[in-house]
Amino acid sequence: MSQLQSLRGMVDLLPEQTRRWQAVEAVAREHFCRAGIEEIRTPLLEVTELFARGIGEGTDVVGKEMYSFLDRGERSCTLRPEGTASVVRAAVQHGLLSQGAQKLWYSGPMFRYERPQAGRQRQFHQIGVECLGVSSARSDVEVIALAWDLLAALGIKDLELEINSLGTPDDRLRYREQLVVWLKERVDQLDSNSQERLITNPLRILDSKNTTTQALLADAPTLLDALSDESAARFAEVQTLLRQLAIPFQVNTRLVRGLDYYGHTAFEITSDQLGAQATVCGGGRYDGLVEQLGGSATPAIGWALGMERLLLVLEAAAKADPDGAAARLTAQLPPTIYLVNRGEAAEAAALGLARNLRQAGVAVELDGSGAAFGKQFKRADRCGAPWALVIGDQEAEQGCVRLKSLRAEADEQTLAFDAIPELLEALG
Repeated sequence: MSQLQSLRGMVDLLPEQTRRWQAVEAVAREHFCRAGIEEIRTPLLEVTELFARGIGEGTDVVGKEMYSFLDRGERSCTLRPEGTASVVRAAVQHGLLSQGAQKLWYSGPMFRYERPQAGRQRQFHQIGVECLGVSSARSDVEVIALAWDLLAALGIKDLELEINSLGTPDDRLRYREQLVVWLKERVDQLDSNSQERLITNPLRILDSKNTTTQALLADAPTLLDALSDESAARFAEVQTLLRQLAIPFQVNTRLVRGLDYYGHTAFEITSDQLGAQATVCGGGRYDGLVEQLGGSATPAIGWALGMERLLLVLEAAAKADPDGAAARLTAQLPPTIYLVNRGEAAEAAALGLARNLRQAGVAVELDGSGAAFGKQFKRADRCGAPWALVIGDQEAEQGCVRLKSLRAEADEQTLAFDAIPELLEALG
């Protein structure tokens, strides 16, 4: 019988990797808590219409990448390809927006059918922030600063922020007409994918990865030139506020987000920690999405970062600076005590002692091998624990345990099983 394997693009997170993920999530949770942002958890499975209506029929996500199927009730369902639409659906469905502005964050798996590669899988994971009911340029900058500070706290260096304004729907319609006219005059110079997008979603051509198309676009009209005076003033205010916070940025007139619901401020934060610029966080304003999904007109802005890509960047940062924040973040903390035990009576006593110490807040690794004391001490040394507790049958009969320092010169002590306070004091 052949060995079962995970599906292509669906990757297991083994204990060492999971520990790193948990460390990142803990830092993110702390940042969100300080900013008054509350967690929301939405289902993995939604009706397909949610994403078709919210993301846009002409996008690659809806057209080519979604995991959709009919359930037993003949309803078209989709594994969520991104988090924003689900968060907005939940806010509308449960009346959260009637309670005032909502500052929410989420984390979890998303699903897209695309060619797997490093940092991009078919099941991938995101941490995201969605602020619903906020409209000012200041709220744009607050959200950007939150992402910037989180990435910096994680130890990622050489961050770069790119921003653009996608304007209002009227601005984009005016620009789309200008761009389509310009591109049709040069359609034979476009790559085949961009030629298709010229019909379905012309603005996505600006995000083409084809080098020939990118070179051609250098002379194309820009969206900034099509902005109304009001939209241009708003974008200028965003830049002013970023300068006041000393967050460096570049205006990238070719920056568009891949989903149809974006407008006004769009941004990406990149790092060259992997040797080339890699996007670790992206987002923007999406004032029309809530109304599209059945709610009242509500301004909103958010961002998401991909965990797989972020962890690759963190690993590179840790190797580049072994004493830096990224290395400290992903380092495994050893247990405080390694409990060495051998013998029938000793093993039973060790089980109870380990439980009591854990209930008192001490990290204890209980050796369950039954191996010779020498082998157990070697494992204790490898795990990095500063202390070992030793119980043999003789100690079990006497109701005591030996405390031995593994990292410093100190006299061995003998303590009673029930002397937990004295033991905690000895541990410092």
